[in-house]
Amino acid sequence: MTSPDSIGSTLKDPYVPVPEDKFSFGIWTVGWQGVDVFGGAVRPPMPADRAVRKLAELGAYGVNFHDNDVFPFEASNAERDQLIGAFRKALDETGTKVTTATTNLFGHPIFKDGAFTANERDIRRFALAKVMRNLDLAAELGAKTYIFWGGREGAESGGAKDIQAALARYAEGLDLLCDYVTEQGYDIKFAIEPKPNEPRGDILLPTLGHAIAFINGLEHPEMVGINPEIGHEEMAGLNYAAGINQALWHGKLFHIDLNGQHGPRFDQDLRFGAGNVGGAFWVVDAVVQAIDAGQYDGPVHFDYKPPRTENDEGVWVSAAACMRNYLILRDKVRKFRADPEVQSALAASKVAELSQPTLAAGESWRDVREVSIDIDAYAERGLGYERLDQLALEHLYGVR
Repeated sequence: MTSPDSIGSTLKDPYVPVPEDKFSFGIWTVGWQGVDVFGGAVRPPMPADRAVRKLAELGAYGVNFHDNDVFPFEASNAERDQLIGAFRKALDETGTKVTTATTNLFGHPIFKDGAFTANERDIRRFALAKVMRNLDLAAELGAKTYIFWGGREGAESGGAKDIQAALARYAEGLDLLCDYVTEQGYDIKFAIEPKPNEPRGDILLPTLGHAIAFINGLEHPEMVGINPEIGHEEMAGLNYAAGINQALWHGKLFHIDLNGQHGPRFDQDLRFGAGNVGGAFWVVDAVVQAIDAGQYDGPVHFDYKPPRTENDEGVWVSAAACMRNYLILRDKVRKFRADPEVQSALAASKVAELSQPTLAAGESWRDVREVSIDIDAYAERGLGYERLDQLALEHLYGVR
């Protein structure tokens, strides 16, 4: 039984999630059984309705689901309807939102060579049908964004896949699905989730930059954006905070996947805040600024996996920690930005001057062709970035 003292402590805790935080989880995250290439399951299967109820207890706002998170690939129509009914009941009773949805186009052996880019035409057609069926369910449940992670869209050997043909088929598939959503009258947009490798040796659209360039060649580019994930970008040695800012600049950040990662290795899917802690600070800084500026209004979504070391209790400890760590870092980011010494350091480093156009109104190349400045003075001037970065670290370390 919870004591009055512990209740009071909880009420004073600034790091308890509320619906306005818009935290969401994939059903597959807490439902992961701990299977890896070296060992089998360490936890029993988790029904989607149980995941919804437990996440709601922890303060989550929404969920994302694959079709086969809710019902098995081989489910009969009756089994499918029964499991969807239980899922829907849990959503209704807890008030949990379905923020996003996706299709499992990677788990079944039929997709071993991909879905939209499988060499065999029949498989591509089956994959599109599978997506359309789940788009119907996603629209019915209120999802506004539909994710495409092409984990099997790739190859291990150079001769196995005609890359230009594969990209053409990828685009053809997304164009068809855009037409389907439009003609069905669904209020859904698409988001591509890039990843450089794993499970395929090399995956098509490996980074957010590749995905944005690809989107520009689609028939309906306005309907398609990206869903970058921390682990996937850091696997490629890239800076996630910088990447999502570029996506925002393009108007293409439709969704975010937050987790933890230790540099360019396998996809670790650590809980958010673990792994690259400094990177997580700047990710939250970027997300907070985007939300405050009205550039991003989607969920703050966690795509992680509870380690094999954890039992059922540990699953929920790790899920709660994702949200708590975000709130802790959000508090630190806000204090960092409000710190007068930080504001002074930012001014000294001329950070705001970058927002000033290089050309004044009405100027052209003629006005800068013969520009003259004090080269020696500018060359000798220190920029003060070390002081600025140290202030950020001191906020992160909790000494300011």
